[in-house]
Amino acid sequence: MRRQHWLAAVGIVAMLCGACNNTAPEPASVDIPSAQAKLAIIRAATDPFLSRHSLTLRVEGAGGCSSSTELFPNTGYASRRNLYQAGAGVLYVVGQFDARVIDSLHCTITLAEFRTLDRYVTFLGSFDENEQKQWTYFPASQRSELPFEKR
Repeated sequence: MRRQHWLAAVGIVAMLCGACNNTAPEPASVDIPSAQAKLAIIRAATDPFLSRHSLTLRVEGAGGCSSSTELFPNTGYASRRNLYQAGAGVLYVVGQFDARVIDSLHCTITLAEFRTLDRYVTFLGSFDENEQKQWTYFPASQRSELPFEKR
């Protein structure tokens, strides 16, 4: 009887640990030759069980410059970020609740209001979870642009 209780306890602990978020930072990155830049968004769990993550955007530009900033955190399945090319050396990283303008030539990242963004842009891809809930980058050739939910 004791053995059954022990096995049940081990099974419950294993099940709970399997449901836990990975605490290691998960980077997803993409090289963008047209902008002479490499972008990465690093996702790190902030809650052991709920879908809560901090998100850090890092850009490496021409000439070896680099910059990083914290993005609006994922507070419940809102971590996807769409990536757009807006002009020579200008990129947009747009999320459900925030938008960043990246000048890859000067390695600057600026928080922008949605209404100030140029509408004539090229969708390059998305930073998002795959089917296995792993953080990754999906190029436009692999997955079409997905709209954000209106709230």
